[in-house]
Amino acid sequence: MKILASLVLVASSLMAANPVTQDVKWETSLPAAQERARKEGKPIFMDVWTDWCGWCTKLRNDTFPSPEAKAALAAVVPLSLRTQDLKGNSTDEFGVQAKYKVEAYPMLIVLNADGTVKARHPGYMPPREFAAWIQANSGK
Repeated sequence: MKILASLVLVASSLMAANPVTQDVKWETSLPAAQERARKEGKPIFMDVWTDWCGWCTKLRNDTFPSPEAKAALAAVVPLSLRTQDLKGNSTDEFGVQAKYKVEAYPMLIVLNADGTVKARHPGYMPPREFAAWIQANSGK
């Protein structure tokens, strides 16, 4: 029984060290994401979404939890910003819709820590495509 408990403990610690199995720490504030990006020396990945957008929900439920996406998100500071509620009312406290010309949802944007845009992608992406896009756009 002690051997089994030891194996479980070792397996748990190995999984905890693997970024694919770790939960992604999403920021929900643009200023907080920018501060973290400066500290960590990483770009920001910003997911701009709404409550009424079905593709936004699919992205959050299917793509982001995937092992491929989690591994890719380790290279960036993930930021999730809900800009409209179910009725289409603005919840955009940071002004990202206007500042980043968000005209479609979901809008996926990679930013430098200073807020300048490195890459944009309107719409849904499946896990592998999303991971490749993040990898291609998260380099310095």
